[in-house]
Amino acid sequence: MATPVHDVAVVGGGIVGLATALACLQRRPGSSVIVLDKEPHVATHQTGHNSGVIHSGIYYKPGSLKAAFCIEGNREMIAFCQANDLAYERCGKVIVATDRTELPRLDSLYERALAHGISAERLGPLGIAEHEPHVVGLAGLWIPSTGIVDYSAVSVAYARLIARAGGEVRLGTRVTALRRDGDVHVVAATTGEVRSHFLVNCAGLHSDRVVAMAGGIPPAKIVPFRGEYYELAPGARGLIKGLVYPVPDPEFPFLGVHFTRMIDGSVHAGPNAVLALQREGYRKRDISLRDSADTFGYGGFWKLARKHAGSGAREIARSFSKQLFLHSLQRLVPDVTRADLVPAHAGVRAQALASDGSLVDDFLFVDSPRTLHVCNAPSPAATSSLPIGRAIAERVPGDLHRAT
Repeated sequence: MATPVHDVAVVGGGIVGLATALACLQRRPGSSVIVLDKEPHVATHQTGHNSGVIHSGIYYKPGSLKAAFCIEGNREMIAFCQANDLAYERCGKVIVATDRTELPRLDSLYERALAHGISAERLGPLGIAEHEPHVVGLAGLWIPSTGIVDYSAVSVAYARLIARAGGEVRLGTRVTALRRDGDVHVVAATTGEVRSHFLVNCAGLHSDRVVAMAGGIPPAKIVPFRGEYYELAPGARGLIKGLVYPVPDPEFPFLGVHFTRMIDGSVHAGPNAVLALQREGYRKRDISLRDSADTFGYGGFWKLARKHAGSGAREIARSFSKQLFLHSLQRLVPDVTRADLVPAHAGVRAQALASDGSLVDDFLFVDSPRTLHVCNAPSPAATSSLPIGRAIAERVPGDLHRAT
């Protein structure tokens, strides 16, 4: 029997890949769409280790895809959870300035919120205490539209809707090679050959390798950064009511350690951001020679390392010192103690890094004939997954059998 040719094959069963497949099926009912993922469950990596925040969009530059997708995605994620009986909470976020040097940046965030149409309230010390009684700061912003959800549960719901619409999510399927047979993609995989008229690469931590596998030149290299967390012991969870963030440092590519109440009631503190020596390296001892060689053999990494040597050294020191981690948290919540901190899971961020050492800060899509590569899908990708999926689906030609 001849191998069937699907209309669309999506490589990657994280939240973006699943949202893309769902959008393709919704845009063209009756089409044949398949999602391939090497793991036994959907959302195993970046999605499954996500902090669960439904972001507001306040951090992102006006005119960026991050901003547009996130603001729209915030509303749509809430609506999706309501329509599919998924637990969520609009708990709001307080962004806190603890030093006078941070006040101009806090003002800039407020102006950006106004530019985006995001509700934001300026807070003094008493206003901060009204929202978060144990948080201390000089000034703050209250962002009521920020929420929390379990993105693994959202992904399972996406997969269920894909199956209901006639699509397939094929798990335990590692892609080993890609080639073209005329106008058809031939995907060699561990569960057998898959053929499709159009291919979408949503492989996250391995997206650059899938580009190369397809015969392209990746526009950026994926460099993995591990986000390390503690969580508050059950008796200390009352220190945090919702989400508490510091004012981000524009010179550093991460948001800084913060407190996040999860949908299960636990409170996570972090992340500490350090280079991971394995693309799926969730523990300090996880090391891949191939992944490490890819990172250390890349000139862009060394340019980044030189630029952020000081902040990088501080992150590494905090990775090995619970006391330093605690000190960072106490800037926001002085009442938190060493005994309150319990080690929690880590996540790995697929950071796209350009050859000049600059971090790719926005979504990065690369088109080639009958192919679309999602080469960078940074936070807030989970929040934004529904509009991202639609944007990708709109790039799939209407008549795949005649598309060029």
